[in-house]
Amino acid sequence: MSTQRSQRRAARLAAVQALYQIDMTGRGADGVIAEFVAHRLAPPDGAEADTEFFDDIVRGATEAPPDEAIAGVLGEGWAMARLGATLRAILRAGAWELTARSDIPPRVTVSEYVAVARGFVSAKEIGFVNGGLDKLARRLRAAEMESGEDKSGGAGG
Repeated sequence: MSTQRSQRRAARLAAVQALYQIDMTGRGADGVIAEFVAHRLAPPDGAEADTEFFDDIVRGATEAPPDEAIAGVLGEGWAMARLGATLRAILRAGAWELTARSDIPPRVTVSEYVAVARGFVSAKEIGFVNGGLDKLARRLRAAEMESGEDKSGGAGG
């Protein structure tokens, strides 16, 4: 895996954890971001996170939560409040990235958040993340999803 890709994957993982912390504690994004940058973004394996990308995801998903977009792809009878905090964090990060980061191919975004979900939720919930983000990507970025277009030349991950 390329250095940029591993740094972005680490940033996504940390962003989901930060969004979970914000959701569960009610703390503001600024304090949580500062804590993560100071203490948590250099995992023991040495794969450093892309701190700018991490900051972008956390701020974006908290300042303009994509909850309405997510609710639009949830099955009938489902609402954001019904989802567990971990699923909310994963879906918010992935949905925000799909809406705000057109430089990253939607298939990469979906795949990356499915990979993040594997570390936190059951197989059934991983399928829920995959289905929800894929459906959202098809609504928001249909042309790219239909053509399989990768505007980044494969480096957008």
